[in-house]
Amino acid sequence: MKFVPLALIVLSTASFAQGSLDLNANEQPIHTAKDPIAIGKIPQNYQFVEPGTLTVAISALNSPPLAMLASDNRTRIGSDPDIARLLADSLGLKLKLVPTAWEDWPLGITSGRYDVALVNIAVTEQRKTKFDFATYRVDFLAFSVKSDSPIQKIAGPEDVAGLRIILGSGTNQEKILLGWNEQNEREGRKPAQPIYLTDDASGNLYIQAGRADATFGPQSVVAYKAALTGKTRVVGLGPKKAYVATTTKKGNGLVYALQAALDGAVKRGEYQQVLDRWGEKGEEVAASEVNPPGITYP
Repeated sequence: MKFVPLALIVLSTASFAQGSLDLNANEQPIHTAKDPIAIGKIPQNYQFVEPGTLTVAISALNSPPLAMLASDNRTRIGSDPDIARLLADSLGLKLKLVPTAWEDWPLGITSGRYDVALVNIAVTEQRKTKFDFATYRVDFLAFSVKSDSPIQKIAGPEDVAGLRIILGSGTNQEKILLGWNEQNEREGRKPAQPIYLTDDASGNLYIQAGRADATFGPQSVVAYKAALTGKTRVVGLGPKKAYVATTTKKGNGLVYALQAALDGAVKRGEYQQVLDRWGEKGEEVAASEVNPPGITYP
Protein backbone atom coordinates (compact mmCIF):
# COMPACT_ATOMS: atom_id res chain seq x y z
CA MET A 1 0.00 0.00 0.00
CA LYS A 2 1.19 3.49 -0.84
CA PHE A 3 2.47 5.43 2.16
CA VAL A 4 1.40 9.07 2.52
CA PRO A 5 4.00 11.50 3.92
CA LEU A 6 3.12 13.16 7.22
CA ALA A 7 3.38 16.59 5.57
CA LEU A 8 0.47 15.75 3.29
CA ILE A 9 -1.68 14.65 6.22
CA VAL A 10 -0.94 17.90 8.05
CA LEU A 11 -1.74 19.94 4.96
CA SER A 12 -5.04 18.12 4.51
CA THR A 13 -6.23 19.48 7.87
CA ALA A 14 -5.25 23.09 7.22
CA SER A 15 -8.85 23.98 6.39
CA PHE A 16 -9.85 23.23 10.00
CA ALA A 17 -7.47 25.85 11.32
CA GLN A 18 -8.85 28.34 8.84
CA GLY A 19 -12.32 27.86 10.28
CA SER A 20 -13.92 26.36 7.20
CA LEU A 21 -15.46 23.48 9.14
CA ASP A 22 -19.00 24.53 10.03
CA LEU A 23 -20.37 22.19 12.68
CA ASN A 24 -23.79 23.82 12.61
CA ALA A 25 -24.06 23.28 8.87
CA ASN A 26 -22.76 19.73 9.30
CA GLU A 27 -25.73 18.93 11.52
CA GLN A 28 -27.92 19.10 8.42
CA PRO A 29 -28.31 15.57 6.99
CA ILE A 30 -27.09 14.71 3.51
CA HIS A 31 -29.67 12.50 1.85
CA THR A 32 -29.70 10.53 -1.38
CA ALA A 33 -32.34 8.85 -3.53
CA LYS A 34 -33.25 5.17 -3.61
CA ASP A 35 -30.77 3.21 -5.71
CA PRO A 36 -32.51 0.43 -7.68
CA ILE A 37 -29.20 -1.34 -8.34
CA ALA A 38 -28.34 -1.46 -4.64
CA ILE A 39 -31.87 -2.47 -3.64
CA GLY A 40 -31.76 -5.28 -6.19
CA LYS A 41 -28.69 -6.71 -4.46
CA ILE A 42 -30.37 -7.16 -1.08
CA PRO A 43 -30.56 -10.95 -0.64
CA GLN A 44 -34.14 -12.19 -0.85
CA ASN A 45 -33.74 -14.23 2.31
CA TYR A 46 -32.06 -11.48 4.33
CA GLN A 47 -34.03 -10.38 7.39
CA PHE A 48 -33.21 -6.93 8.73
CA VAL A 49 -32.99 -6.53 12.50
CA GLU A 50 -36.07 -4.34 12.21
CA PRO A 51 -38.21 -4.65 9.07
CA GLY A 52 -37.78 -1.67 6.77
CA THR A 53 -34.88 -0.32 8.82
CA LEU A 54 -31.09 -0.44 8.53
CA THR A 55 -29.74 -0.83 12.05
CA VAL A 56 -26.19 0.50 12.20
CA ALA A 57 -23.74 0.38 15.09
CA ILE A 58 -21.66 3.55 15.39
CA SER A 59 -19.14 4.65 17.98
CA ALA A 60 -20.57 5.62 21.35
CA LEU A 61 -17.43 7.67 21.99
CA ASN A 62 -17.08 11.33 21.13
CA SER A 63 -14.50 10.87 18.35
CA PRO A 64 -14.86 13.72 15.84
CA PRO A 65 -14.94 13.80 12.90
CA LEU A 66 -16.09 10.16 12.87
CA ALA A 67 -18.89 10.44 15.43
CA MET A 68 -20.04 13.00 17.97
CA LEU A 69 -23.12 14.57 19.51
CA ALA A 70 -24.83 17.48 17.81
CA SER A 71 -25.65 20.75 19.58
CA ASP A 72 -28.84 19.20 21.00
CA ASN A 73 -26.58 16.75 22.90
CA ARG A 74 -28.70 13.89 21.58
CA THR A 75 -28.40 13.54 17.79
CA ARG A 76 -25.42 11.61 16.45
CA ILE A 77 -23.47 13.34 13.70
CA GLY A 78 -20.13 12.76 12.01
CA SER A 79 -18.80 11.08 8.90
CA ASP A 80 -19.83 7.57 9.97
CA PRO A 81 -23.48 8.55 10.69
CA ASP A 82 -23.49 10.41 7.36
CA ILE A 83 -22.26 7.33 5.49
CA ALA A 84 -24.84 5.21 7.32
CA ARG A 85 -27.59 7.59 6.16
CA LEU A 86 -26.45 7.31 2.53
CA LEU A 87 -26.58 3.52 2.84
CA ALA A 88 -30.08 3.50 4.33
CA ASP A 89 -31.43 6.02 1.82
CA SER A 90 -29.93 4.12 -1.11
CA LEU A 91 -31.52 0.88 0.08
CA GLY A 92 -34.91 2.52 0.62
CA LEU A 93 -34.77 1.96 4.37
CA LYS A 94 -35.17 3.98 7.53
CA LEU A 95 -31.98 4.48 9.53
CA LYS A 96 -31.48 3.47 13.16
CA LEU A 97 -28.14 4.39 14.72
CA VAL A 98 -27.04 2.42 17.79
CA PRO A 99 -24.15 3.93 19.80
CA THR A 100 -21.83 1.03 20.55
CA ALA A 101 -18.60 0.47 22.47
CA TRP A 102 -15.70 -0.71 20.34
CA GLU A 103 -15.50 -3.97 22.29
CA ASP A 104 -19.18 -4.77 21.59
CA TRP A 105 -19.55 -4.47 17.81
CA PRO A 106 -18.18 -7.95 16.91
CA LEU A 107 -20.69 -9.80 19.10
CA GLY A 108 -23.43 -7.39 18.04
CA ILE A 109 -22.89 -8.26 14.38
CA THR A 110 -22.53 -12.02 14.86
CA SER A 111 -25.55 -12.22 17.17
CA GLY A 112 -27.76 -10.16 14.88
CA ARG A 113 -28.23 -7.03 17.00
CA TYR A 114 -27.05 -4.82 14.13
CA ASP A 115 -27.23 -5.16 10.36
CA VAL A 116 -24.04 -3.16 9.87
CA ALA A 117 -21.23 -1.75 11.99
CA LEU A 118 -19.56 1.56 11.11
CA VAL A 119 -17.08 2.10 13.92
CA ASN A 120 -14.02 3.04 11.85
CA ILE A 121 -13.35 -0.69 11.43
CA ALA A 122 -10.23 -1.53 9.45
CA VAL A 123 -10.12 -4.64 7.29
CA THR A 124 -7.73 -7.27 8.64
CA GLU A 125 -7.15 -10.80 7.47
CA GLN A 126 -8.22 -12.11 10.87
CA ARG A 127 -11.50 -10.16 10.85
CA LYS A 128 -12.29 -11.39 7.33
CA THR A 129 -12.77 -14.89 8.72
CA LYS A 130 -15.88 -13.72 10.62
CA PHE A 131 -17.12 -10.63 8.80
CA ASP A 132 -17.68 -9.24 5.30
CA PHE A 133 -16.43 -5.78 4.40
CA ALA A 134 -17.31 -3.10 1.83
CA THR A 135 -14.71 -0.33 1.88
CA TYR A 136 -15.59 3.34 2.17
CA ARG A 137 -12.40 5.07 3.36
CA VAL A 138 -8.64 4.69 3.50
CA ASP A 139 -7.23 5.44 6.91
CA PHE A 140 -3.88 5.79 8.64
CA LEU A 141 -3.02 5.67 12.30
CA ALA A 142 -1.20 8.64 13.78
CA PHE A 143 0.60 9.75 16.92
CA SER A 144 -0.19 13.09 18.55
CA VAL A 145 1.40 14.82 21.52
CA LYS A 146 0.79 17.93 23.61
CA SER A 147 1.57 21.04 21.56
CA ASP A 148 4.57 21.97 23.74
CA SER A 149 5.90 18.41 24.03
CA PRO A 150 9.62 17.92 23.37
CA ILE A 151 8.72 14.91 21.19
CA GLN A 152 9.18 15.89 17.54
CA LYS A 153 8.85 12.57 15.73
CA ILE A 154 7.46 9.08 16.25
CA ALA A 155 8.26 6.81 13.34
CA GLY A 156 9.33 3.48 14.77
CA PRO A 157 9.96 1.32 17.85
CA GLU A 158 12.92 3.32 19.12
CA ASP A 159 10.80 6.50 19.20
CA VAL A 160 8.20 5.04 21.59
CA ALA A 161 10.68 3.41 23.98
CA GLY A 162 9.68 4.34 27.51
CA LEU A 163 6.75 6.53 26.46
CA ARG A 164 3.24 6.35 27.86
CA ILE A 165 0.89 5.86 24.90
CA ILE A 166 -2.91 6.19 24.98
CA LEU A 167 -4.73 3.73 22.72
CA GLY A 168 -7.74 1.45 22.52
CA SER A 169 -7.83 -2.18 23.56
CA GLY A 170 -8.31 -4.72 20.76
CA THR A 171 -7.34 -2.21 18.05
CA ASN A 172 -4.79 -2.29 15.26
CA GLN A 173 -2.80 0.39 17.03
CA GLU A 174 -2.53 -1.85 20.07
CA LYS A 175 -1.14 -4.68 17.94
CA ILE A 176 1.40 -2.34 16.36
CA LEU A 177 2.56 -0.91 19.69
CA LEU A 178 2.85 -4.32 21.34
CA GLY A 179 4.88 -5.53 18.36
CA TRP A 180 7.17 -2.54 18.70
CA ASN A 181 7.50 -3.28 22.42
CA GLU A 182 8.68 -6.80 21.65
CA GLN A 183 11.30 -5.40 19.28
CA ASN A 184 12.42 -2.82 21.83
CA GLU A 185 12.83 -5.47 24.51
CA ARG A 186 14.83 -7.70 22.16
CA GLU A 187 17.13 -4.78 21.40
CA GLY A 188 17.58 -3.71 25.01
CA ARG A 189 15.27 -0.71 24.98
CA LYS A 190 12.52 0.03 27.47
CA PRO A 191 9.03 -0.83 26.14
CA ALA A 192 6.30 1.76 25.84
CA GLN A 193 3.55 1.73 28.45
CA PRO A 194 0.09 1.32 26.90
CA ILE A 195 -2.63 3.38 28.58
CA TYR A 196 -6.08 2.01 27.80
CA LEU A 197 -8.81 4.65 27.94
CA THR A 198 -12.37 4.42 26.68
CA ASP A 199 -13.37 8.07 26.41
CA ASP A 200 -12.01 11.13 24.67
CA ALA A 201 -12.27 13.43 27.69
CA SER A 202 -9.96 11.22 29.75
CA GLY A 203 -7.47 11.09 26.89
CA ASN A 204 -7.41 14.89 26.65
CA LEU A 205 -6.91 15.18 30.41
CA TYR A 206 -4.07 12.66 30.46
CA ILE A 207 -2.20 14.42 27.65
CA GLN A 208 -2.67 17.96 28.96
CA ALA A 209 -1.83 16.98 32.56
CA GLY A 210 1.32 15.13 31.52
CA ARG A 211 0.01 11.74 32.59
CA ALA A 212 0.59 10.38 29.07
CA ASP A 213 3.13 11.30 26.41
CA ALA A 214 1.20 10.56 23.22
CA THR A 215 -2.04 9.31 21.72
CA PHE A 216 -2.05 6.63 19.01
CA GLY A 217 -5.29 6.49 17.06
CA PRO A 218 -7.04 7.08 13.73
CA GLN A 219 -5.34 9.83 11.76
CA SER A 220 -8.59 11.62 11.00
CA VAL A 221 -9.41 11.88 14.71
CA VAL A 222 -6.04 13.06 16.04
CA ALA A 223 -5.48 15.47 13.13
CA TYR A 224 -8.97 16.95 13.55
CA LYS A 225 -8.39 17.55 17.24
CA ALA A 226 -4.94 19.04 16.73
CA ALA A 227 -6.10 21.48 14.06
CA LEU A 228 -9.24 22.61 15.89
CA THR A 229 -7.88 23.05 19.42
CA GLY A 230 -4.20 23.79 18.89
CA LYS A 231 -3.46 21.90 22.12
CA THR A 232 -1.94 18.87 20.41
CA ARG A 233 0.05 18.20 17.24
CA VAL A 234 0.61 15.19 15.00
CA VAL A 235 4.18 13.84 15.09
CA GLY A 236 4.05 10.65 13.07
CA LEU A 237 2.06 7.99 11.27
CA GLY A 238 1.75 4.31 12.02
CA PRO A 239 3.48 1.84 9.71
CA LYS A 240 0.34 0.51 8.05
CA LYS A 241 -2.47 1.91 5.94
CA ALA A 242 -5.91 0.37 6.28
CA TYR A 243 -9.14 0.15 4.37
CA VAL A 244 -12.06 1.21 6.58
CA ALA A 245 -15.23 -0.64 5.72
CA THR A 246 -18.86 -1.33 6.48
CA THR A 247 -18.92 -4.56 8.46
CA THR A 248 -21.56 -7.28 8.21
CA LYS A 249 -21.95 -10.90 9.26
CA LYS A 250 -19.93 -13.28 7.11
CA GLY A 251 -21.83 -14.85 4.26
CA ASN A 252 -25.24 -13.18 4.65
CA GLY A 253 -24.83 -11.37 1.31
CA LEU A 254 -25.77 -7.88 2.49
CA VAL A 255 -22.25 -6.65 1.75
CA TYR A 256 -22.93 -6.52 -2.00
CA ALA A 257 -25.94 -4.25 -1.52
CA LEU A 258 -23.81 -1.96 0.65
CA GLN A 259 -21.05 -1.94 -1.95
CA ALA A 260 -23.54 -0.95 -4.67
CA ALA A 261 -25.01 1.75 -2.42
CA LEU A 262 -21.57 3.22 -1.80
CA ASP A 263 -20.65 3.11 -5.48
CA GLY A 264 -23.89 4.89 -6.36
CA ALA A 265 -23.19 7.62 -3.79
CA VAL A 266 -19.69 8.03 -5.22
CA LYS A 267 -21.03 8.48 -8.76
CA ARG A 268 -23.70 10.97 -7.66
CA GLY A 269 -21.32 12.97 -5.47
CA GLU A 270 -22.99 12.67 -2.04
CA TYR A 271 -20.13 10.49 -0.79
CA GLN A 272 -17.59 13.20 -1.63
CA GLN A 273 -19.78 15.79 0.11
CA VAL A 274 -19.64 13.75 3.32
CA LEU A 275 -15.86 13.36 3.33
CA ASP A 276 -15.25 16.97 2.32
CA ARG A 277 -17.39 18.45 5.07
CA TRP A 278 -15.66 16.36 7.74
CA GLY A 279 -12.13 17.13 6.57
CA GLU A 280 -11.51 13.62 5.24
CA LYS A 281 -10.64 14.59 1.68
CA GLY A 282 -7.71 12.43 0.65
CA GLU A 283 -9.17 9.37 2.42
CA GLU A 284 -11.76 8.65 -0.27
CA VAL A 285 -12.03 5.46 -2.33
CA ALA A 286 -12.79 5.61 -6.05
CA ALA A 287 -15.05 2.57 -5.69
CA SER A 288 -16.05 0.30 -2.83
CA GLU A 289 -14.30 -3.07 -2.70
CA VAL A 290 -15.61 -6.20 -1.02
CA ASN A 291 -13.16 -7.98 1.28
CA PRO A 292 -9.91 -6.45 -0.02
CA PRO A 293 -6.51 -7.60 1.25
CA GLY A 294 -6.44 -6.79 4.95
CA ILE A 295 -3.76 -5.77 7.39
CA THR A 296 -1.64 -8.62 8.65
CA TYR A 297 0.72 -8.76 11.59
CA PRO A 298 3.78 -10.93 12.10
